[in-house]
Amino acid sequence: MPLLDFAAIAGQLPDSWKSIRLGQVGPARIKVLRMDEQAYEEEVHDYNEGLLVISGHLRLSIADEEIHVETGQMYLVEAGTTHAVLPDSQGTLVIIDV
Repeated sequence: MPLLDFAAIAGQLPDSWKSIRLGQVGPARIKVLRMDEQAYEEEVHDYNEGLLVISGHLRLSIADEEIHVETGQMYLVEAGTTHAVLPDSQGTLVIIDV
């Protein structure tokens, strides 16, 4: 995998909350997206999802609990866990699906 500038790649994406797949390491798929302060609807996956904040912050709703993920932090959403993004999340988010 080449050198990746997550913030630059996310900044060039035409739409917020639309990820682009950058590559794969073993079974892990690596994606990046731009957050824009809008909420993102509730979802659930059959795989684990690592949410790594590169810049800005992410506000998650998981099981009626609000989780704040700051720059340099990652939250692991385990498979089968319903989660949603709350308003006011902004910046660059790397998603690692396993």
